[in-house]
This record gives sequence, C-alpha cells and structure tokens, in this order.
Amino acid sequence: MSLFASGNQTVGPYLHIGLEWLTTRDIAGKGIKGERVAIAGRLIDGDGVGVNDGMIEVWQANADGKYAHPDDAQNKPLGKNWRGFGRVFTDTRGGFRFTTIKPGRVPAPDGSLQAPHLVVSVFMRGMLKHLMTRIYFPDEAAANAQDPILKLVPPTRRATLLPKKNGKSLEWNVVLQGKNETVFFDY
Repeated sequence: MSLFASGNQTVGPYLHIGLEWLTTRDIAGKGIKGERVAIAGRLIDGDGVGVNDGMIEVWQANADGKYAHPDDAQNKPLGKNWRGFGRVFTDTRGGFRFTTIKPGRVPAPDGSLQAPHLVVSVFMRGMLKHLMTRIYFPDEAAANAQDPILKLVPPTRRATLLPKKNGKSLEWNVVLQGKNETVFFDY
C-alpha cells in the first residue's frame, strides 16, 4: 500500500461517515415566517447514475431578503432562530429532500435586486473542490428575467436552475455532466 495518492485514487467516500450528524432537512425550522417549500431531487453523474455519497448544502436569505451573516448590513429584520443554512445527504439512489421557505430578494453587487434563490454547494466523493450553483423559483418569472446573475447564463441553460413543480413540492436534479448538465458558477 502506497502512502501517496495515485492518479486513480479518489477522495472519499467520507460524507456519510463523518458529517451525517450535520443533517438539517428543515432549513427554515418551525415558526419561521415565509412561504413553505419542499425541494426534492437527485444528484446524478455523467452516466445518469445517482451519486450515493453526496451532500447538498444550502444557504439562503430569509423571507425579508436578509442573510444570517455578519456581512449582511441591510436594515431588515432577521427573525428569531433564523440560520438560513442546511445540509442534506444523498441516499443510495442519489436522492435528497429538504424543506425551507422561499427567500426574499437580496441586493446584487450592482445595487439591483436578485430574484429569490437558494445558493447550493455540492460535495461528493472524488471532488477536491465543491461545486456552486443556484435554485431559482419557477413562479418568479418577472424577477428571474431581471436577475443579474441569471442573465449571465445562456437562455438555453437556465432551465437547469429552475425546479419543476411536482404536486406540492419542487423537483430539482443536479446533473454533474453531459446532456442537461446543471449550470455551475466559478468562485
């Protein structure tokens, strides 16, 4: 056994082993004001197979458009117990599910308003650097059309950032590569 990683060795699997205690399936928690939403989907590799050792991390503003972060200096209420952060792990088929509230609009770097969105980080075995993407809301067409970040995405690729309605919940898959690959952002 070599003490050094070779080119064919990958990182992990480790997420379920060491981090599962960090699971937060209800990001907004009880008593948080805002429109409740459930989002379910799958983390899918380039061959269409679900990734079973993945983690989906979500950051978001509250219903008033304020983040629970010291850099958010907006004069808006934060609300008691608002964290705006959660993690869920994929199951054996790559599936995940979480509930939260629809966030309010937050300022963009240019001073305009961004559409309501969730910031999503994707972690999985074999990746040394996580992926960053966003979830926008399909019922926010006017705000989505004005969003300065979404405008950077070619129109033919924007659908990868918009979940589909599936009964009372939203369905959003993370496709890692190939046809319908999710748009990922540099950071």
